[in-house]
Amino acid sequence: MALVLPILIMLIFGIIEFGRIYHVQLTLTSATREGARLGAVGGDTASIEQRVKESAYGLDSDIITINITTAASGNPLEVQATYPVELYTPVFSQLLGETFEVEGRTIMRVE
Repeated sequence: MALVLPILIMLIFGIIEFGRIYHVQLTLTSATREGARLGAVGGDTASIEQRVKESAYGLDSDIITINITTAASGNPLEVQATYPVELYTPVFSQLLGETFEVEGRTIMRVE
């Protein structure tokens, strides 16, 4: 039991950290999809950024980095957002660094 417990605890904490990172990735992807849809129907860069930040529920909108590649009608528009996730587990933060950069990206054709 004493030999298995540390491994089991690390496995549980790894699952928790993975879940937090995956949640942020899904949120960013959804937020960039909302922004790209707005841009595809004629929104400007400022309104796309605002939509992405509003759609990123539960994330600090001040530290979201947003890159928008605009395009003319019929060409692809790309919205990319990155967010640093702070790792709480000491072992994982030593291996991967204090923060882990998560990216969400969506490409849509401008109508």
